[in-house]
Amino acid sequence: MGEKTFDTQKSEAFAERMIDVLNAGALALMSSIGHQTGLFDTMKHMPRASSGEIAKKAGLNERYVREWLGAMVTSGVVECDPEGPSYFLPAEHAAWLTREATPDNIAVFAQYIPLLGAVEDRIIQCFKKGGGVPYSAYKRFHQVMAEDSGQTVVAALIDSILPLVPNLVDSLTDGIDVLDVGCGVGRALNLMAKTYPKSRFLGYEFSREAIAVATTEAKGLGLSNVRFEEKDVSSLPDHDLFDLITAFDAIHDQAKPDKVLEGIAKALKPDGTFLMQDIAGSSLVYNNKDHPVGPLLYTLSCMHCMSVSLAQNGAGLGAMWGEEKAREMLNAAGFARVEVKKLQHDFQNCYYIVTKN
Repeated sequence: MGEKTFDTQKSEAFAERMIDVLNAGALALMSSIGHQTGLFDTMKHMPRASSGEIAKKAGLNERYVREWLGAMVTSGVVECDPEGPSYFLPAEHAAWLTREATPDNIAVFAQYIPLLGAVEDRIIQCFKKGGGVPYSAYKRFHQVMAEDSGQTVVAALIDSILPLVPNLVDSLTDGIDVLDVGCGVGRALNLMAKTYPKSRFLGYEFSREAIAVATTEAKGLGLSNVRFEEKDVSSLPDHDLFDLITAFDAIHDQAKPDKVLEGIAKALKPDGTFLMQDIAGSSLVYNNKDHPVGPLLYTLSCMHCMSVSLAQNGAGLGAMWGEEKAREMLNAAGFARVEVKKLQHDFQNCYYIVTKN
């Protein structure tokens, strides 16, 4: 066979796509800034206004706001009238960019781009030498993750996620013992403790900073049925202690996920339930080609989830370990029954309902 002819049209189309990638990456950075500074929230409630008026309302520096507005206008996020000029955030756009839009605020997720970019140099060194980047290198990670889970898990926890498990809501109302593995800053556990005062809740998390935040929130809410402990979750207490164990987006980045799952199986009562939320996807990359946020999830995995595990000489499963691998590991850990459910509004996550019998 002769050499394949160079497809100029295909090449130029790819170049155009890469230009779009550069613009989208820049927009992600500016969207993160718009979220963190409250500019989107401010503009949602403003009529058409000058950069000075917007900056004054937001309590920010006008020169920086004006340049940010330039990025927003040229990306089609903000409308601009040439006279003045004046700027306006359409309600149709604000519906996906403001705190009032939760759980649909996409600007929350834009924060991951600069967060990951801050460790790019260290990740490149890992490409060359192996190993990983530790949790401590990721500034604001717990804050961003808390906002993320606040939209995907906490917002849907009481009305949508817990009811996925048959009879669980009734059991929580009557009073059971619950453990949350990798509880982060404790928003999910504190919400459950507040909603079900007769149940008893315990959260394990290795980050001292996160435990402090969780404990402070619990005290502020006046909760006496929840407590948090700094603990390596690869070593859980024996045996048969909990009626319900939860893990929200916490298993795939563990150093020893197999040991964590084995420990969960041992700590769970014979008739108890393990409820695990994790990223929806396949263990086989070609099955993820049409995933709506596939590139984002593999990037998050490469630059965080996989790397923090490898930094501990761990398994490095990554966020895209997939349903096939998850089922395999749950069965190996001693669970006999694994049921996977999804919520209609949530394409990003799977909910595993797991029992020993």
